Amino acid sequence: MAKILIAEDEPDIRELVAFTLRFGGYEVVAATNGEEAVHTASREHPDLILMDVRMPRLTGYDACRMMKASEELKDIPVVFLSAKGQDSEIQSGLEAGAEEYLLKPFSPDQLTARVRAILAKFGK
Repeated sequence: MAKILIAEDEPDIRELVAFTLRFGGYEVVAATNGEEAVHTASREHPDLILMDVRMPRLTGYDACRMMKASEELKDIPVVFLSAKGQDSEIQSGLEAGAEEYLLKPFSPDQLTARVRAILAKFGK
């Protein structure tokens, strides 16, 4: 069973994403800000990280850059979840090291399909 880290500061969104992924058969761990996401990733070694862009303590971009600079975390795919769909935002996310950038709102089916495809791409 693949383990997914959700880093999202909005409790309702975090719980909805976690519920969707658990229903899809994934193990889920959660973080409420960017700093916690980096620490949780180091401790849990997830197969995939879904991360909001705008979070307290560290933005998703900064947290992603830190993870990609870490020898133990650099190979874990990161997907940004954001309501900010401007080209510059998406470009910033990809430049920070993200594998993909999903725009909110998304349907549960859309989310699980993307997660399944990304995990398959990375052999998980």
